[in-house]
Amino acid sequence: MNYLKWLISLRITLQKLLAADACLILLRAGLIAAVVLVSGLPALGQGAINTLSKKEKKDGWKLLWDGKSSAGWHSRRGGPFPAGGWEMKDGLLSVTETNTKEGGDFGDIITDRKFDNYELTADFRISTGANSGILYLVDLEMKQGPQSPAGYEYQILDDAVHPDAKRGKDGDRTLASLYDMIPAAKDKPVRPVGEWNTARIVVRGAHVEHWLNGVKVLEYDRDSPAFREIVAGSKFKVYPGFAEMHDTPIVLQDHGFPVSFRNIKIRELPAVK
Repeated sequence: MNYLKWLISLRITLQKLLAADACLILLRAGLIAAVVLVSGLPALGQGAINTLSKKEKKDGWKLLWDGKSSAGWHSRRGGPFPAGGWEMKDGLLSVTETNTKEGGDFGDIITDRKFDNYELTADFRISTGANSGILYLVDLEMKQGPQSPAGYEYQILDDAVHPDAKRGKDGDRTLASLYDMIPAAKDKPVRPVGEWNTARIVVRGAHVEHWLNGVKVLEYDRDSPAFREIVAGSKFKVYPGFAEMHDTPIVLQDHGFPVSFRNIKIRELPAVK
């Protein structure tokens, strides 16, 4: 009789353990579902993509891309927005080419307007091995042909895979660097391939800054002797007056790799002598 009671007690205990385990499994599944749901939402305080908050509007920010059309942009090769190679879908402006050729088959896109003193921000998401860039202070006459124009470039790159990361000098072709001239800080806060990063470029007079995910990763003064030496040692030394450019359009580069952009915003700053 005692043996039978023991078996009944053991069965009840096992049932309780199994029930508790099932609850843990359900709880774990619920937590995973919640994480997946939250990861798909905009960052806290960010709001909807390709929009401006009341504060941003008050501070003078404007959308450089409206999130749905080609308004304000055209092909760097002349004519309207490229018929292919770029896609505007689900609030993203994306390079769709995969031929790994600078300028791609359809080419870079360029703003209709020119800008002088400004602060520019843009979210970007790269694919594995990707290469792209945000070009500013560009001269469309300096470099003809299918390649990107000569100008200052905020490099967008998969540092771990693309060979350009190991070219140049001291990492001056890596993500967020001033391409072929100044490397971004070694401790720059990079988010992995497939996640969104935020670029910020400040151009005010001769002073320029590159930011990545809220951290300043480099700065320079174009009128300084030190910077002119940097230009003289770069691939851009062949372009007369390269350090003197101002009031130019902004270019998004087609380098033949899938890359997406969103939240492209600009705020013009007071002129500086």
